[in-house]
Amino acid sequence: MTVAAPVLRPVRCVIDHLHRDRAVADDARAGRFTHAGETLTVGRRPDWRTVGLADDEEWRIEFVKLYEGLDLAHAYVETGERDHLAAWEDLVDSFCDQIPVGHDSSDVSARRIQNWIYAWQRAEVGRPGTALAPGLAERLVARLAADVAHLRDHLTAERNHRTLELYALLVAALALPDELDHDGSLARWALDALADNAANDLCDDGVQRERSSDYHLIVLRSYLGALANARAACLTVDPAFVARVGRACDVALHLQRPDGLTPSLSDGDTGDFADVLALGADLYGRDDLRWAATRGRAGRAPRVRHATFAEGGYAVQRSGWGDGDVAYDREWWSVIDVGPLGDGGHGHYDQLSVELMASGHLLAVDPGRYTYADSPWRRWFKGTAAHNTVTVDGFDQTPYRRGKPKGPVSSASLLTRRTGDGPDALDAIVGRVHSPVYDAVHTRRLLLVPGLGWVVHDQLRAPTDHRYELRWHLAPDVLGAVELTTVGAGTAEAGILVTTPSATWLLAGVTDAAVSHGLVSPTYGVKHAAPVIVARAAGADADLLTVVTPAGSPVPQRATVDRGGVVVTTGAGTVTWPTDGAATRVKDPR
Repeated sequence: MTVAAPVLRPVRCVIDHLHRDRAVADDARAGRFTHAGETLTVGRRPDWRTVGLADDEEWRIEFVKLYEGLDLAHAYVETGERDHLAAWEDLVDSFCDQIPVGHDSSDVSARRIQNWIYAWQRAEVGRPGTALAPGLAERLVARLAADVAHLRDHLTAERNHRTLELYALLVAALALPDELDHDGSLARWALDALADNAANDLCDDGVQRERSSDYHLIVLRSYLGALANARAACLTVDPAFVARVGRACDVALHLQRPDGLTPSLSDGDTGDFADVLALGADLYGRDDLRWAATRGRAGRAPRVRHATFAEGGYAVQRSGWGDGDVAYDREWWSVIDVGPLGDGGHGHYDQLSVELMASGHLLAVDPGRYTYADSPWRRWFKGTAAHNTVTVDGFDQTPYRRGKPKGPVSSASLLTRRTGDGPDALDAIVGRVHSPVYDAVHTRRLLLVPGLGWVVHDQLRAPTDHRYELRWHLAPDVLGAVELTTVGAGTAEAGILVTTPSATWLLAGVTDAAVSHGLVSPTYGVKHAAPVIVARAAGADADLLTVVTPAGSPVPQRATVDRGGVVVTTGAGTVTWPTDGAATRVKDPR
């Protein structure tokens, strides 16, 4: 009796547009693989237990997820060369030979389950009539069945790992219902569990509880994939789940910078998540998401420029959405962290840190994560000094641990936000952070002045003396082109002027400043040299003022700060910002 070969049912692959790299496929065909910034030649039937561990445990973690399978399947579809598919078959077959069920963590197994299904589907759909090597389809289904059963019994309790694990179960149940989900109960259970997961892991304002911008978008991709696949399978979805994921889309919309990328706040990489916004636009019928996904080429510009996610801890400023005289990618944008440390171990000690972008240039950049390995690099990238905020006596805001903190942690909150009416209105954000490490209290006041730039007032108040250091991490593209001069020496309006090709920085209320060496990691395992402005002050109390003017904007002539507030004067007028009041701007009538 002939046994029918397993048949894959179509599922929505939310990463279908990714992993279509011919070079990656050709390398994999030759047994070469690149992860975590390292390229290793390990063969098509590697030693799966030890491969990459000597270099970085993250290397093996990424490798066993086998994203290269999608590249190989695409190359097979594109060229018709069977050896591309054979390379994937070798990798899958050798994995099944060597690695027992449950050997890897649940989240890693979940990614592998998805990627095996996605690659298999890509090959079959792209070249109808494709058959895997004799016996491999049956072996693959048997292994998937065992992996799915084990995964369901060993789910991570919460956060992003649980999300992707539940989504993997849903994908597997829908792709192989006859083999893995005869009565449809697994798909139903996984979808309901994802709804519960979203209720627990998404704040009421939509921010994912780990408060990492990259992980927020990765989680959102899984939630949207679940909604898309549920809709295609005619599964009923909890309306509360739909609503909560919609709010997570709002967060993604506003976190996207004018260059179309999402910043790497806390652990994560700088990423292009236009596909996530586009999927959200399709599922929710939202033209504002489509506008951001296409960077103003389709859809309708969002009505809201300035967004506040107080529970999640993000406050975003934006000059516009490219629907006026300024192109989308030339608009001004900023985000400030005014919330609690993220749950788990992904939160960096970066409270009140700011990222700034204007006129197509990153002005102040979050350096990213670089590595998870227990090393000095992990400590540096996670520490307060690696972010655009103030350190006190050189300490981190929260005592360092590689992963989840133990003991008291720093706390930050949004105190006020005041936004005027009209496109030229000022937008002011005030946040505060308390640390268990020192007695100084840091209050940051961030003001966006259209046509001028940003005014940042850092107030430090303490009962004892401290050493304060304010840092501004600049983008790698201005390395070697930063000039620092002292202006108004010996006067009450003395300051330090830092010029770069993309912006001018005027510092006041500081004793001295210097340009130091820093690093920026846009992708895991990759780091680039970048300059850092370091401004210092000492005493119990300090008022540090930074005026950032993008290239082409009026350069400040004078800037003063005291307990009464801030006054900034340019050739175009004066900005006054009382400590306890609303900022005002008087333009030069000339």
